[in-house]
Amino acid sequence: MNEAFLAELRALGPVLLDEPLSRHTTIGIGGPADVYFEARTEEELRAGLRAARQHGVPLFILGAGSNVLILDSGVRGLVMENATDQVDGPVPNGSGFRVRVASGVSLAALARRLAFAGYGGLEWACGIPGTLGGAAVYNAGAYGSSLLDNLKGIRIVDPNNGIVEMRPEDLALGYRTSAFTRGALKDHVVLSLDLTLQKGDPAALRARVRELDARRLAAQPRGRSAGSMFKNPAENPAWWLINQAGLRGHRIGNAQISDQHTNFFLNLGGARAADVLALMELPRSRVRERFGVELENEVALVGEP
Repeated sequence: MNEAFLAELRALGPVLLDEPLSRHTTIGIGGPADVYFEARTEEELRAGLRAARQHGVPLFILGAGSNVLILDSGVRGLVMENATDQVDGPVPNGSGFRVRVASGVSLAALARRLAFAGYGGLEWACGIPGTLGGAAVYNAGAYGSSLLDNLKGIRIVDPNNGIVEMRPEDLALGYRTSAFTRGALKDHVVLSLDLTLQKGDPAALRARVRELDARRLAAQPRGRSAGSMFKNPAENPAWWLINQAGLRGHRIGNAQISDQHTNFFLNLGGARAADVLALMELPRSRVRERFGVELENEVALVGEP
């Protein structure tokens, strides 16, 4: 690894070499990162980006470690964890309120914090484990709502390390897709989001969060997973298709399709990414054969097998 690059990165904070990424993902799977650095402020995030680009080091931005499967040989170059946590607001904005949130903030934690303070509109996200940055890239959603419903604007870093402000309509947000996932904003990184909120009754918002918590606990399995493995096709949800294919509870190695919710794949302990990949291929092929439907990954595959 480039020593000048490492020295520049170490000037920002602690740097880990050959760090197992299984320690940093919700499914508990992942080979090593050549270099691992945690950016806690927007300045550190931009400085890490600049250093990687100037020295030609491959870069992967990791958020909360959900919705990603790191492959067994790990990730070459720099893995930078986005741990930025700044929250400004809410402040009055027209008929409602606006809050500016760093891209490394937990979406679920923010939704709860705002609901408990009496600000409504984001409570649908109280169980989504990812960061705001990931939510912008994939247009995170649940219970019939999505980030697009709350998004007022976004700040991103372009490949020249300049800051660009964009409106929601510039992002082409759709079901778990955006201009980022389609490649139109390749090498751009989310810095912060502006969200719109409405003042509400704190007691009613708390009750709504409790209701959504109960629904999630009833539907989703405990244990280590990456979240929903496949996107829902238009005709039927992915869990129903996988269940109809007879794969409920199917296991390869220590990776298992959940008995409770068949679009969740669990690490029972010591599972490898190769086990999960093999398990993913079973519903993909069976659903294709039986229903003529192509299951599309919702979880991103990152690194080398």
